[in-house]
Amino acid sequence: MIAGGGTGGHIYPAIAIGKALTSLSPNCEVRYVGTKEGLEQKIMQRENLPLHLIKSGKLNFSGNFAQKIKTGFKIPVGFMQSYFLILKHKPDFVLGVGGYASAPFVMMASLLGKKTALWEPNAHPGMANRVLSKSVQKAYLVFNEAKKYLKSKDFKVIGMPLRLEIDEAAAAALPKNKTDIITVLCFGGSQGSMFLNEKLSNFILAHAELHSTMRFIHQTGTRDFENMKTKYAGLACVELHEFIFDMPKCYRLADVQFCRGGASTIAEAAAFGVVPIIVPLPAADDHQLRNAEVVVAALAGYVFDQNKFNDQEFAATLLKLKTDETLRLKMSENVKKLAPHQAALEIAKDILNQII
Repeated sequence: MIAGGGTGGHIYPAIAIGKALTSLSPNCEVRYVGTKEGLEQKIMQRENLPLHLIKSGKLNFSGNFAQKIKTGFKIPVGFMQSYFLILKHKPDFVLGVGGYASAPFVMMASLLGKKTALWEPNAHPGMANRVLSKSVQKAYLVFNEAKKYLKSKDFKVIGMPLRLEIDEAAAAALPKNKTDIITVLCFGGSQGSMFLNEKLSNFILAHAELHSTMRFIHQTGTRDFENMKTKYAGLACVELHEFIFDMPKCYRLADVQFCRGGASTIAEAAAFGVVPIIVPLPAADDHQLRNAEVVVAALAGYVFDQNKFNDQEFAATLLKLKTDETLRLKMSENVKKLAPHQAALEIAKDILNQII
């Protein structure tokens, strides 16, 4: 049983691991545990995968004391729901992937003596996994830097489990070539980012002289789609999307990505050698910033602080990547070194070795 979710960055890796388990062992049954608050109901229904819902919530946010109290009442209920689910389905192994459902379910599984492990996508782990690591023996990590925040006795740094279609397309992708026209992909996650939308569209409109030598693939998200459609009216250099369904195609075309710092976003860009310009989403634990710092340390991308964002510096960075082909291709090779290689299969093999 795989518990956790909330965002695509947790849910899609969970699905990738689950599918890897069933591909290696057809008799293996995988069940998922989530909450109503996350995206898992919508995604699991589309994927036709079994999902059990428990009550839980977010505690590590500032302000809104009433919401914390409400969450505090949900978690004990989630513990009891977890207890009965574990008694009913008798899992041989429980994996927590972070998010609301992970903490109560994995903690209960550990208390009941089940084999358990954590999967942590960020260089700075979230609160749920930091707490759970004290009672869970093994942790699968994307970034080696996460070790110092966790108490588990056994660590395996394997990388980000990518969706099967991403993994297969990345393996077949050709190296980035020198070209006079570069393509910038703007991707602020499945819901888009109004901040990224504003900054990129301002750059495009301010540099009409670049419209013949730069192309832009821009996913806006639903909230900002109509606004961006109006702003870009008549611009042939922009390919506008409310939501991108064929991400492998866009990654193959892109040379540079303007994005947030989610671990899955970085991993997917790395798999295709797309140089990321990262604006981490401001958060209490700065986990996206920690992810971005790993990329910068590898000379594989750039990071900008949203609260101190400098439009001129951003423009200069894009122009540098456009004009300096040697730099861009070198950074593309550097970011590919950070790419995971069949991480879902490696995690699945390790889990099966513990229960077969």
